Amino acid sequence: MKMITDKIIETVREAAGLMVRSGFEVMEKGSSANLVTSSDLAVQHFLVGRLAELIPGSGFLCEEEDLDDISHEYIWIIDPIDGTANYARSMQDCCISVALARNGEVCAGVVYSPWRDELYHAEKGSGAFCNGHRIKVSDRPFEDGLFCTAMSTYRKEFARTCSDIIYDVYMRSNDFRRYGSAAIELCLMAAGYVELYFEMRLQPWDFAAGGLIVKEAGGVVCGFGGERLDPFKPSMVIGSNREDSCRELVSTVGRYLSELPY
Repeated sequence: MKMITDKIIETVREAAGLMVRSGFEVMEKGSSANLVTSSDLAVQHFLVGRLAELIPGSGFLCEEEDLDDISHEYIWIIDPIDGTANYARSMQDCCISVALARNGEVCAGVVYSPWRDELYHAEKGSGAFCNGHRIKVSDRPFEDGLFCTAMSTYRKEFARTCSDIIYDVYMRSNDFRRYGSAAIELCLMAAGYVELYFEMRLQPWDFAAGGLIVKEAGGVVCGFGGERLDPFKPSMVIGSNREDSCRELVSTVGRYLSELPY
């Protein structure tokens, strides 16, 4: 697996060269809040071509162009640019996210933020790393935690419930942050910068790689009610540096939702 992960890292670094700073086209996908750029498409086309060669016969689940073929042993889960709204405004918090799942379980993940100059990676059972250095979550308790979250940008009908949950956690923790990229936020948790995480609804390409990196750094990620995340389905994502803090987040969400609203 290490040889494959090294090849993924090499491929992702090369793909980042297509994230040009000027001259790209910005388009809407149904609303002004959901953007795609010509750079997203160029990065995805490059990654799909290269990664298909790396594991012949593998399938793909990608954000752009409805590329959804999960009927294979190996599945690549790709977000060519996570944080496209940031990217379109030349803000640094955007990244490429690539996960590899085998038989329904994520076994490798790479997240590369070129303007942060941070490349995170993990293999199942082998720890998590940033720029080649091992990382781990912090040990800060819930009340000292920084909380990464968002207001369900693409499904604004959930915003009121998100607001209630965010307020509840905020009043009992240190502070909150919003970076605009789920993959980056999960990696920041893995590296010990933040401790608490909640998003009402994410797509697999948003959390597959970052979720593995958190777990390999000693943290916890789960879905609504604490269940295992399915790497092929949209999900609520709850995460923390500590088991007890994660249970507290799950309990907090349960005070406002008796079931997933989607």
